[in-house]
Amino acid sequence: MPEFRKDYVLNKYVIIATERSKRPDHFKSDKRKNDDTCEKKCYFCPGNEKETPTEILRIGDEKNWSIRVFPNKFPAVEESGKINFQSDHDFFTYASAYGHHEVIVETPNHKKDMSDLDVSHIAKVLEIYKHRIEELSIKNGIRYVSIFKNHLPESGTSIPHSHSQVIALNLLPTTITKKERVCKEDCPYCRIINIEKKSHRRCFENETMVAFTPYASKFPFEIWIMPKRHVINITGFNEQEFIDMAAILKNILVKLKELKAPYNFFLHYGTKDLHFQLIITPRLSRWAGFENSSEIIINPVSPEEAAKFYRQQN
Repeated sequence: MPEFRKDYVLNKYVIIATERSKRPDHFKSDKRKNDDTCEKKCYFCPGNEKETPTEILRIGDEKNWSIRVFPNKFPAVEESGKINFQSDHDFFTYASAYGHHEVIVETPNHKKDMSDLDVSHIAKVLEIYKHRIEELSIKNGIRYVSIFKNHLPESGTSIPHSHSQVIALNLLPTTITKKERVCKEDCPYCRIINIEKKSHRRCFENETMVAFTPYASKFPFEIWIMPKRHVINITGFNEQEFIDMAAILKNILVKLKELKAPYNFFLHYGTKDLHFQLIITPRLSRWAGFENSSEIIINPVSPEEAAKFYRQQN
């Protein structure tokens, strides 16, 4: 029967309704395929570097690069206006959407997804994430640096060439505030990791990282990667942790490619105290009236079944 489940630490609930579920292979769709051609001009491809805003950095030389970073041509935030929030008449709080919006092109090859890259290349992308957090966090007015990836149009991307985005902003996201609050005295995520790496929700584990499908998953096949040691931010990773996270991330993305699944992934890190999380949320179901009206999510795939898929169990 359907079951309510509460998030590990937040006051949020989901309904695991397996009666509504489909077998993993039923989520496959021939309609979910990326545009792997360059019939239209791709501004992220080699040869078109002058079509993007002035480059911030690149890995490689002038002719042969593997990763590029540059400002988003159509930014959601801008480095102008009023940084601080203020309120009028109690109810109207506002500020300028102040910050920096960047694009990280993960590969020069238009036909490759992140799942196609080798582990060392993915690790280098993760190191670029670290670099952008470090560089942007010290800029005036910046309170948080959000790094995320959208894959396929259903996830929100409009350009098929594999890339991530960075939005540094003058606001600390509410979710981070809530997670930091529960980690203030003692980190519950350290205990959660030790439990989940022995549970039916465990998916992958190596020397420094664990990946598991969270107990109250909001999305079918949602999965988290977390370091075994208590690290607040990816900026505190050592070389082995970058490699180990990249290896597990590749395993996950290869499995999602079997489903031709659109997905988002994003980083959650702390400004004071939190246990770093890389969260992958496949977009294989839609939220409708109930979810939007109640903020209670119905997930048709139990995390235990999702973990079997990642572990390739039948």
